[in-house]
Amino acid sequence: MVDVGSDFIITDAQRGVFLKKTEKNTKAADMLIGKWVKCDECKEILYKDDVHKNFSVCPNCGKHFRISARRRIKQIIDEGTFVETHEKMPLTNPIEFDGYIKKIETLQEKTKIQEAVTTGIGEIHGNRTVIAVMDGNFLMGSMGSVVGEKITLAIEDAIREKLPFIIFCVSGGARMQEGMVSLMQMAKTSAAVSKLDDCGLLNITVLTDPTTGGVTASFASLGDVILAEPNALIGFAGPRVIEQTINQKLPEGFQRAEFLLEHGFIDKIVERKNMKRTLAQILELHKS
Repeated sequence: MVDVGSDFIITDAQRGVFLKKTEKNTKAADMLIGKWVKCDECKEILYKDDVHKNFSVCPNCGKHFRISARRRIKQIIDEGTFVETHEKMPLTNPIEFDGYIKKIETLQEKTKIQEAVTTGIGEIHGNRTVIAVMDGNFLMGSMGSVVGEKITLAIEDAIREKLPFIIFCVSGGARMQEGMVSLMQMAKTSAAVSKLDDCGLLNITVLTDPTTGGVTASFASLGDVILAEPNALIGFAGPRVIEQTINQKLPEGFQRAEFLLEHGFIDKIVERKNMKRTLAQILELHKS
């Protein structure tokens, strides 16, 4: 027996009807067991497999769904070339925040990743590069001491190997459970980016929805080339906070990628289906 909500229950016999080997009935059965998703932009009900095949983009309105670091790496890095780095980092609780370590351990078990950023070395259309990908499923991609350390180590890998560095950003900002130590990561990562620049190595940042707070105010804004996904929220404080502080209505689309492109904050908006090709083109141009 399958419980799909308080309104009705489907018996095993009824469920069997849906599982007949036709596409229509298979999709009907899948909807009842969680294989459909609603786009919060156009309100269409979408088959999850169709969305995944479309780079996790709504085929109806083009909304870019938020995706995990693992899925992002699979979309961007050539198959079989990714080698993860700095995976096992010790847990820290610098201000002894109650329950923090337990929360991290629970998230590690749930998400199957160790922290809010995954780093490694791989190839994009044959171009070897160091890559870091943040994951909003892990404490909303917030930056604590481990995240700051992993990003810094990845940049140092790029310097040592004389490789370009690419980082996909998604974050709610600094991690409040680490207090001032979290804010220190802004200076730490920015200093690492400065060393990368001194070595003449390429630094590409890709801003995805949302990129906010201390991440925006540090390494995310320091790329030689700054790309963004369509309609990504990018800023320091959120629009509602700003409006309540200055007591004024903000312009339409304020802090969205399109607004920031118009005002020169980012270099290009790239749809997800074109991201790998665009990155490869930039890497090729830099080599020449």
